[in-house]
Amino acid sequence: MSLHIHKGYIPGAIGSVVALHARYYRDLAGFGLAFETKVARELCAFCERYDDERDGLWLALQDGQVAGSIAIDGSHAGQDGAHLRWFITSDALRGTGVGTALLTAAMAFCAARHDLRVYLWTFEGLDAARHLYEKAGFRLALQQRGRQWGVEVNEQRFEYRAAPD
Repeated sequence: MSLHIHKGYIPGAIGSVVALHARYYRDLAGFGLAFETKVARELCAFCERYDDERDGLWLALQDGQVAGSIAIDGSHAGQDGAHLRWFITSDALRGTGVGTALLTAAMAFCAARHDLRVYLWTFEGLDAARHLYEKAGFRLALQQRGRQWGVEVNEQRFEYRAAPD
């Protein structure tokens, strides 16, 4: 088995990342078409406006196939902070350290850009992911009932704040 972290887009990545999200969150939380189309639409828009200086996309490639992802959307970093998005690994890679490697790459990118604030949206019950976020320095900033993914869940916003140089 060959596994490595690739920075940047590769052909087919959008479909693979969307499929990973759609299947995982359908099984876990009952998310359906509204969620899958939201992920696809927003990931496509991100890739179309992607700026290598501002944004980052990392893919976990297992035998050449996308088996995980994470992105940093820096388009509003100055006002709102950098947005960590589309963080997922395949079932086979969960618990292997690949998620930590992806999150480390994304946060190193933010540190190199001097992004002092990074945030992400998730929902209650994703304990393994929450552990990784908190280990990286994120803290729960907001929790509320919501339907941004098509199913009502306890949405959570986590924020990371770096100390200024």
